[in-house]
Parts: sequence; C-alpha cells; structure tokens
Amino acid sequence: MVKSTRHAKYELYYHIVFVPKYRRSPLTGKTKDRLETIFTEICEDKDLELAESEVMPDHVHLFIGSPPKNAPSLIVNWVKGISARKYNQRYDDRVKWTRSYYVGTAGSSSKGAVEQYIAEQEGGDE
Repeated sequence: MVKSTRHAKYELYYHIVFVPKYRRSPLTGKTKDRLETIFTEICEDKDLELAESEVMPDHVHLFIGSPPKNAPSLIVNWVKGISARKYNQRYDDRVKWTRSYYVGTAGSSSKGAVEQYIAEQEGGDE
C-alpha cells in the first residue's frame, strides 16, 4: 500500500535476515515468542511497519516497511541493537547477534503508478 509523508509518496519494504552469535540454536520456545514481541515493540516505537516476522531456530527473517528517511542500515541497527538490549534486560538467558546481516528491498512500482504521480504533480510545485 502506498503511504505518504508531507513531501513524498513511498512503498518501501526491506527483507532483513540476521543470525545469533556463534550460530547456536537458542531461538525456540519462549525465546522465539519473546523476540517476536520485542520486534513488534521496536517497530511501533520507531514508526515502522512490521509486515511479517519469522524467528527460526538459527536465524531471524523480518519484513519491515519504512519511510524513506530511514536508511536500511539504520533499521537493522535499531532492530538488532534494541532487541538484544531489551531481551537481555528482561530475561535471564541472553541473546547476541552477529555483526553481519542481509537486507533486500521489496516494493512495487508500476508504469501506471509513476504516470499517476506525474499527473498529480502538474498542478504546481508546493
């Protein structure tokens, strides 16, 4: 769904994948549920859309929508850093993420959408 800010229309989604440090398999049971809750909290706090999340035993997949002001690397830093900090403060077991991650863009842009945008701009620059 196309969203807008004061000066931009956008549809930006990022597929983010990252793994726990040392490739252990701690992401099951209560840990999985707790992480999913924390990811939802982070996205609400940062005005992001958590379209999908999947916590696998040895990695995490997130599909996050964001306004164009947020760089993909910033979103990853928020999600990994805040989730580890919140999890480790709330629970006795620990979560640590590796420094690496994968991020890919996803969104839809059709010729019709671009033409519609251009037509809307013919009224003048505000």
